[in-house]
Amino acid sequence: MSLISRRGFLSTGLAASAAAGLTQGSSVLAKDAGAKSSGVPKFRYCFNTSCVRKAKRPLPELIDMVADAGYDGIEPWIGEIETYLKSGGTLSDLRKRLDDHGLQVESAIGFPRWGVNDDSDRKAGFEQAKREMDMLQQLGSKRIAAPPAGINRGDYPTIDLDALAERYAALLDLGVSMEVIPQLEIWGSSKNLSKLPQAAYVAMTANHPHAAILPDIYHLYRGGSDFNSLRLLSCEAINIFHVNDYPLSIPREEMKDSDRVYPGDGDAPMKAILQALHSTGFAGVLSLELFNETYFAQPPVEVIETGLTKMKASVEQAFA
Repeated sequence: MSLISRRGFLSTGLAASAAAGLTQGSSVLAKDAGAKSSGVPKFRYCFNTSCVRKAKRPLPELIDMVADAGYDGIEPWIGEIETYLKSGGTLSDLRKRLDDHGLQVESAIGFPRWGVNDDSDRKAGFEQAKREMDMLQQLGSKRIAAPPAGINRGDYPTIDLDALAERYAALLDLGVSMEVIPQLEIWGSSKNLSKLPQAAYVAMTANHPHAAILPDIYHLYRGGSDFNSLRLLSCEAINIFHVNDYPLSIPREEMKDSDRVYPGDGDAPMKAILQALHSTGFAGVLSLELFNETYFAQPPVEVIETGLTKMKASVEQAFA
């Protein structure tokens, strides 16, 4: 993973755009961001297995379907890897399957409680993170999500961001030692780390060369972050971007994970978002993450294939 400095976390020359008073999905944002792009970007496309979780298909089977559909990578949940191992599978066999398909484990979703206030609870969270990072390292992955697990519920105390930055820095040190970098993930409905500016502050204050943020279209909107803020981040600050869409028919504060829809099927300013992201120089991974009950009821292969088609169509439309 590329090193980034605290100074380099913000893209140069972009601060002036914040003063322009741009709003979510504005035509000015799309025009300015689009002017910096040339042709359709060569993003990598990834499938987060959340999209078909209720089908409970074995991970090797999901790998086959994701690869056959034409994705570049997969983003499994740690629980799926553990279930596979408990069934008698081995990480070496799983790695071979991935390599045979040319499929990369771009990241994985786990929930270690790395940010909690309780010392013993946090220590256990770091031990869990170490185990999970070890599995991912054996699978060839360089990243893992670091969401605000355990500090997200509404009755949890508001954590001082400087304290959270210290904890994230410690998690980053662990990640460097394990060769798997934790990406600070935003949860829009969380008590802590619900907004992009908060995540940016924590990541910058961690003062660590490997700090990174994992944004999500739904979570950015759900937490009230402005999509224009993406333009203030260096492309080195974001390695993976979770892609989905949402309907404006549901009040923002009442939205749930299950309200996410395929990109292009909702009301998110998809063109402006993708152009703003690309304006930073981002050329990384777009990972589809959904929890839609309607999609859960469909055959997994249908969801997998439709998701890739929808993501590519959104990108093509944004840069046509």
